Amino acid sequence: MSLDQVRDLARRILSHYGLAPDHVAAVAETIVASERDGCTSHGVYRLIVCARTLASGNVVRDAVPEVSNTARSMTRVDAKGGYAQLAFEMGLPTLVENAKQTGIAALAINNCVHFAALWPEVERLANLGLAALACTPSHAWVAPAGGTKPVFGTNPIAFGWPRLDGPPFVFDFATSAVARGEIELHHRVGKPIPIGWGLDTDGRPTTSAGDALAGAMLAFGGHKGSALAVMVELLAGPLIGDMTSAESLAADAGRKSSPLGGELIVAIDPVGFLGVSTNHHIRRAEALFEAITTQGARLPSQRRYESRKRSVADGVLIPRSLHQDLVALL
Repeated sequence: MSLDQVRDLARRILSHYGLAPDHVAAVAETIVASERDGCTSHGVYRLIVCARTLASGNVVRDAVPEVSNTARSMTRVDAKGGYAQLAFEMGLPTLVENAKQTGIAALAINNCVHFAALWPEVERLANLGLAALACTPSHAWVAPAGGTKPVFGTNPIAFGWPRLDGPPFVFDFATSAVARGEIELHHRVGKPIPIGWGLDTDGRPTTSAGDALAGAMLAFGGHKGSALAVMVELLAGPLIGDMTSAESLAADAGRKSSPLGGELIVAIDPVGFLGVSTNHHIRRAEALFEAITTQGARLPSQRRYESRKRSVADGVLIPRSLHQDLVALL
């Protein structure tokens, strides 16, 4: 499919389930971007989740986000129960302005439904010359290190760094061993998962995707990933007055909809620290990237950018069974 065909399909499905036009545009672009960049677990597959969430009434289809400044460098967007994408779009100008005025600024998105990757947010900010950090809880699917019962969400963390030549340095990873969407994709095709991704309902390591989805996912890196998951719970939960992953899952009440809660985004303007020497020091950072790539190692986001070039030129491949399921939604 061409990217325009993917975009059209996404917009038709979202519109079919009653999502308001401004939300349709914002959500569809996030889905297209993920499919374009080879992040298939967050691409068109997520339309199935969106359709289920919209059909359950667990997202406000025509929510109008409300932007407010709570302090000189702190902005809050109440998403009013709508998807996070439009709330971010509406809060972005104020976040950027505050960061450039004060050197560092934060954006708290509250009461939003979140199903997507975080890298689109930090990449947008890095393309504007800002360093950026974003995180969000989800549903309680992940057991703490040493435990067997879910407490955390997949709790992703994303970071963006501006570069003077070429696209920004960006990473985005779940604090779980793998994104939940990856396990769901394995389950769709009956493919076993590696040991270390999840536990069954009895707390035993499993290679069954279905058992892991019913049981608990695992954090990456044991206690280290588990500690980072706690950090995300606190920063994008109680700190901004929003839900933890356990509270989000309880609010879902078994409807299997996307998580409801908050997202925290921090933007840093290098000029605020460095002034007229900013470009000099940003160029110094290139030595770090060169030290990585010259020995054959890959920078995070490098594979996404390579996929982006191919997809723009040649389109993307969608599994036939998935395409059939998507068309069936209409």
